[in-house]
Amino acid sequence: MQLTGSLFADMSAIYGNGLSTFPDYPAEIRAPHGTVSGVSGFQVHIGSGKVSTPGDFCDLLVAMNPAALKANAKWCKRHAMILVDEDAFDEAGMKKAGFTTDNPFVELGVEDRTLIVAPITTLTQESLKDSGMDNKAILKCKNMFTLGMACYIYSRPLEYIYEYLEKKFTKKHPEVIAPNKKVLFDGFNYAANIQAIPNTYTVAPAEHLEKGTYRNITGNQATAWGLLAASEKSGLSLFCGSYPITPATAILEELAIHKSLGAKTLQAEDEIAGICTAIGAAYAGNLAVTTTSGPGLSLKSEAMGLAVMAELPLVVVDVQRGGPSTGLPTKTEQSDLNQALYGRNGECPMAVVAAHSPAHCFDAAFQAAKIALEHMTPVLLLSEGFLGNGSEPWKIPSMKDYPEIKPPFVQGLLPEGERFKPFERDPETLVRRWAVPGQKGFEHRVGGLEKNHAGVLSTDPANHAMMVAERAEKVERIARDLPALELINGPASGKLLVVGWGGTYGHILTAVREIGEGVSYVHFDYINPLPANTAEVFSHFEKILVCELNTGQFADYLRAKFPGRDIRKFNKVQGQPFLVSELVEAIQKEM
Repeated sequence: MQLTGSLFADMSAIYGNGLSTFPDYPAEIRAPHGTVSGVSGFQVHIGSGKVSTPGDFCDLLVAMNPAALKANAKWCKRHAMILVDEDAFDEAGMKKAGFTTDNPFVELGVEDRTLIVAPITTLTQESLKDSGMDNKAILKCKNMFTLGMACYIYSRPLEYIYEYLEKKFTKKHPEVIAPNKKVLFDGFNYAANIQAIPNTYTVAPAEHLEKGTYRNITGNQATAWGLLAASEKSGLSLFCGSYPITPATAILEELAIHKSLGAKTLQAEDEIAGICTAIGAAYAGNLAVTTTSGPGLSLKSEAMGLAVMAELPLVVVDVQRGGPSTGLPTKTEQSDLNQALYGRNGECPMAVVAAHSPAHCFDAAFQAAKIALEHMTPVLLLSEGFLGNGSEPWKIPSMKDYPEIKPPFVQGLLPEGERFKPFERDPETLVRRWAVPGQKGFEHRVGGLEKNHAGVLSTDPANHAMMVAERAEKVERIARDLPALELINGPASGKLLVVGWGGTYGHILTAVREIGEGVSYVHFDYINPLPANTAEVFSHFEKILVCELNTGQFADYLRAKFPGRDIRKFNKVQGQPFLVSELVEAIQKEM
């Protein structure tokens, strides 16, 4: 289903539609087949304008077995079409899904929808009976038959999928190209000739898009490419030391493809080794990256403290998932914020940046790397499973439009008799200089023990207090380089300001626009430090409503930063993104 959904989405992106997707995987590695917990889904929202969310409720539900119908029938609109594989609705399939009657549509209360009950398995077998494929291989093609039917319903051209099949299988499995093309075409024709489909739809290409070349991109892919762009603009080789973990693994996999761009990747034996190899790479003068999700971030916490103490540039990417512990590995959440801000021992401030859409992951990764390299500090980039796995159209940028990244490397030679002081700081930024090992005269040591400006171990109380304060102030002064916080919607003053951060962006934006121009909304891409004008923006509103996918972590952070302000919460912790309808109701209640 993931491949089927991806093909429909990519085809729509190339056609020019606005697009947003939401792959939804089972939380168990091997959930029992045919059970509700084992359902894998792929939600696609296309439009003739910009699309900001995967949508709340669907116009077409494709359910390949009874469990898929049971899990997703609640998301059908009142006039939705439901397409099911009749062959899967046998006694065994119904029992596995937990149905208690012989009519699943009546049991679920969706009998009044437009039901398309097609023998898809049988039709696929008939379509490929002369293909020479065995029955197991033929059954794998039934999703392509269904995709053909969906292409008919939404007037999608089949040529893109033909090209995809040829590109993917020509070298290794050319024998499967013709059968897949045939079954796709037969599914399209079947839909065109049955009488059960009352309407077809034509969704025109999106208008008013900025001119350029677009492609469909996932958040994890965009994150990897943003880091590669930062490598290019800084002139430094990229090193990523990571351990595979859902849903962040795809970033490591994507970077591993691009050795030709100077990227080096290491799949370490565990999370701690991953970040420690990255810290070593930073010490040696590389753009250093490590990627993970919530449980891995916990394991990396001590080493993040080492990077803070050594004041080395490092990008830590956390693609958040449901927790605590193993939690919901394939579901989305924003519940690592407190860990990102405070999850290290001692006074250990780190810069925190958040991506707000799949395409924005590119810019967020680039900016995280720029801050890390120019301010000599580790930066934590927060993404989410919804962003990492989801996709949207992305305008391919020109690198000339991105700023140069200028790390504070030492220059020239030290005067005779003078020793390098590794923690001596720029008086404006408090950033220390970066001396790559092997440079004559700049020999020095870094590590986890407290030192003075000269790099000498120190247990002096006054020195420790000074260094703690300087490290904290260095992070605060990053705000001078951040863009000002700007209203995305609504007037600059009023009774209510809606606030979001991270992947809630598209849902909140859609909700406030649905309510009307009178709703003011700001979104935070920079968490620590906050934009310098945050207090000024907040001062013009009577109350602030913070919407986030946790129990109120950003709201509590803002309350601590701005005591006395009326900051309220709207939260969801279900492993799923907000529904626009939920947000509309919550905002209108506060208004």
